[in-house]
Amino acid sequence: MHTATHPGTTRTSTERPRATAPAGATRVLVLSTTGFTLLFAVWLMFGILGKPISAELGLSEVQLSWVIAAAVLNGSLWRLPAGMVTDRVGGRKVMTVLLLGSAVPAYLVSRADSYGALLVLAFFVGFAGNAFSSGIAWNSAWQPRERQGVALGVFGAGNVGASVTKFVGPPLVAGTTVGATYLGVFPGGWRFVPVLYAVLLVAMAAATWFLAPRHDRAPGAAQPLARQLAPLRQVRVWRFSLYYVAFFGAYVALAAWLPTYYMDTFGVGLQSAAYLTATYIFPASLLRPWGGWLSDRFGARRVMYWALGSMLAITGVLMMPDGHLVIDHADGSTTEHLAYSLGLAPFAVLVFVLGCAMGVGKAAVFKHIPEYFPDHVGAVGGLVGMLGGLGGFFLPPLFAYTKAWSGFPSSTFFVLFVLTALCLAWMHRTVVHMLHTESPGLARHIERPAGAREEELV
Repeated sequence: MHTATHPGTTRTSTERPRATAPAGATRVLVLSTTGFTLLFAVWLMFGILGKPISAELGLSEVQLSWVIAAAVLNGSLWRLPAGMVTDRVGGRKVMTVLLLGSAVPAYLVSRADSYGALLVLAFFVGFAGNAFSSGIAWNSAWQPRERQGVALGVFGAGNVGASVTKFVGPPLVAGTTVGATYLGVFPGGWRFVPVLYAVLLVAMAAATWFLAPRHDRAPGAAQPLARQLAPLRQVRVWRFSLYYVAFFGAYVALAAWLPTYYMDTFGVGLQSAAYLTATYIFPASLLRPWGGWLSDRFGARRVMYWALGSMLAITGVLMMPDGHLVIDHADGSTTEHLAYSLGLAPFAVLVFVLGCAMGVGKAAVFKHIPEYFPDHVGAVGGLVGMLGGLGGFFLPPLFAYTKAWSGFPSSTFFVLFVLTALCLAWMHRTVVHMLHTESPGLARHIERPAGAREEELV
């Protein structure tokens, strides 16, 4: 074999050149991640504002759960069309529309004076949540294949926006006077926060429109609609969607639910509950780039095994209710045995580790999509994101109703335990089925993406 040499180096013809991102890819990544972070903060702002809103409007826990769920619902319904439209017209236009379209209902939330009005406005605020599928499709179009795992993980770290309100919300609520107006625009109390977000959304829309590359990439511009939707007939896409319910839908639901859980179960204040919730949100968001790197390095399915196994073990502990066994003896006496109680510190540590597993798992799911469906990232990513987000819609009311039925706050984690077990069972069944029907020698070739290199396989 011919070998080309230079002083001090040796290069063979089998080496592959390192992929370089096109000019403008970094700007796309920075702008989309910043915009997504802000939109995610707006989408989940009711998680931390829920308590002061409930106190003012007299909402019950179930009513608050439906306010949170309404925002999550609209943040999921449009993910499929948002991803498809991004493939057709480019992310610059779609992200700008999402930012501007979310600013109006965010401002109007500050003027809500009843449960009905708040429920409707929360639904429209949820429009902000559809930025995810748009950003995934936008970055996939600009990033080379070898860097997509890390790049999509960096973009997905915008989930950390869920913690923004946890930090800025309580000080702004406590530091402003209810009924007062600041700078002629900002009302006091909890109403200050949605108006602030509306202003920031408009500013970010302007930055996206004027700073993103004018000549955008739109890989699906020439594809007919039927071809864009064709991959959705594959069972694999729906299986990925269920995984994303566990990693992302559960993350969204728990991020909104935890502040109230901490306050009701452990008796902490709003500020402390916000900070404790942030210790869950940060790893669940900021570890997505690391999860992308692990998926690039070891294979996405292997990473999902680790993530789902960790989640199953952790939720199995968290779902155990505090209490003890009482035994009635024949002589009429009673004795107590096996007392169990999970304190605030170990609970927070376990929730932190749960967030780590979710952050890594979210990146692993989306590593699959550009590998298996490189020409349909918008449609497939949109469907997976939509169904994952819908999981976040159904889970908060399910948390509330299971608690009301059982009387145990820890029933929240029983719901997550069952969901995780279903995902792990379906994934493992798929792997075992392929091995049994094909050959044990195909263990490293299960559902091999077209054109994948050997070192990329799980």
